[in-house]
Amino acid sequence: MRNKTLRLGRYVVVTLMVLLSLIPFYALLYLSLNTPSSSFFDGNILLPDFHFVNYVNAWKISKIGNAIVNSLIITVGSVAIIVLFASAAGYSIARFNSRFNRIVFQLLLLCMMIPAIIITVPLYTLMKSIGGINTHWAMILLTAATALPLSVFLYASFIKQLPREVEESAIMDGCTYFTAFWRITFHFVKPVTAAVVILSGLGIWNNYGQAVFFLQSQTMHTVPLAISIFFQKYGAQWNLMAAAAVIGLAPAVLAFLIFQKYFIKGITAGALKG
Repeated sequence: MRNKTLRLGRYVVVTLMVLLSLIPFYALLYLSLNTPSSSFFDGNILLPDFHFVNYVNAWKISKIGNAIVNSLIITVGSVAIIVLFASAAGYSIARFNSRFNRIVFQLLLLCMMIPAIIITVPLYTLMKSIGGINTHWAMILLTAATALPLSVFLYASFIKQLPREVEESAIMDGCTYFTAFWRITFHFVKPVTAAVVILSGLGIWNNYGQAVFFLQSQTMHTVPLAISIFFQKYGAQWNLMAAAAVIGLAPAVLAFLIFQKYFIKGITAGALKG
């Protein structure tokens, strides 16, 4: 009887936590579907007015479509670089316990403690001198470099727990370590790859602190910048603000739903095996 009561209590607590977490998203969605004359507490609090024209107006006025394209280019490019280099570095650190690798790993852990905003000003000076301002490639390199330390840590922690037998048999058959990694080991790190894609991808998609410095041209604005400017101009129109925010969130939510199975597995494995 006591076990049933404890189990029921846990379910109640978890349910309440989930509901509390969903309230801000529900409020955002509710506001995005209300008419301009309605507020959150007007009429039926459970059902909005279903004024879908808000999304059309927000899309046209905020020009968020171009911002989504910019964010996709930067996010996909950065994530590709992160997965490529972080997985290779993590494999090297996990499989070759040399003094050099240990020093590199410690330096990467140290880099994780440094807020990215601290190095933004010197990076801006550097990028301005080489023509990197208002370019996709500069933002891709910057965001990828910022996310690499955590990604390498996740890969190294995961690969350390993988058995060496499969790789060793492939090497005995004539494969190099490089070939054995890309053809064999990389297939076993799909869970942590999904975790890296989600964590780094969401961070890059929502990056505002660096984007506001390096992407000053309106044609190069990402989603956070476009929404920020839209809020400044149309801050009194809550329905349009909410609709623009929902549009900006949609790609990130969709990506998480696609990768959530592997994401949870990768984070759990990294926590247990790290």
